[in-house]
Amino acid sequence: MAGLADSGSNPDVDLLYDINGLAKEAPHWFDRVMEFVGEWGLLLVMVLLVLWCWWGVRRRGGDDAASSVASLIWAPLAAAVAVLVNVPIRGFVERPRPFVDHEGLEVLIGGKSDYSFVSDHSTLMMAMAVGLFLANRKLGLVGIGLALLGGFCRVYMGVHYPTDVVGGFALGTAVVLLLSPLAVALLSPVVRAVERSPRVGWLVRADRAAGRGKVLPGARSEAEAEERDLAA
Repeated sequence: MAGLADSGSNPDVDLLYDINGLAKEAPHWFDRVMEFVGEWGLLLVMVLLVLWCWWGVRRRGGDDAASSVASLIWAPLAAAVAVLVNVPIRGFVERPRPFVDHEGLEVLIGGKSDYSFVSDHSTLMMAMAVGLFLANRKLGLVGIGLALLGGFCRVYMGVHYPTDVVGGFALGTAVVLLLSPLAVALLSPVVRAVERSPRVGWLVRADRAAGRGKVLPGARSEAEAEERDLAA
């Protein structure tokens, strides 16, 4: 993989220059926007998307609420596991950042001194997106779109090769799908226990909190029952 960075005549490097070249032609303010979006903005939106999905699941309730919440919990956990898996991969491949071996790149963010393959951002984003997809298809597709945009931003910023991004997408997806059955099987009993709790059950189903103060039509309150018993 490191050998790909030694030549400017391969598709990986050519595509790097084509995408990063857009940064040279764009206005300065647009580059600053892309820097924020590619570094933090899309990650924040992805987290908000997962929280939005959780809020909808707990409001909808139903018998499948616990399994859906377990899948949502697995999304950020899978992203963390994927990033940890990437640590030895980076150390084994030892691919320098593109701006180390190639001149003329427009690098929008400094301080990137670690190895390039695989992209942590792409791994993190795609893992959360695929995890979200397992819980909610529509929002998951939106998340995958955000992950793809995030990968484009990393190349645009000049801090990753296209293959770094593709490798991150593959790693994040593989970790989520391969470990999902085991993870959900372990998380579901915990979530169901939380669901049954009178204190924190609202984290899984909103109707659990509403149901505690609900009185069925025609049912006597404890006070009324006690008064009638005393009168008798």
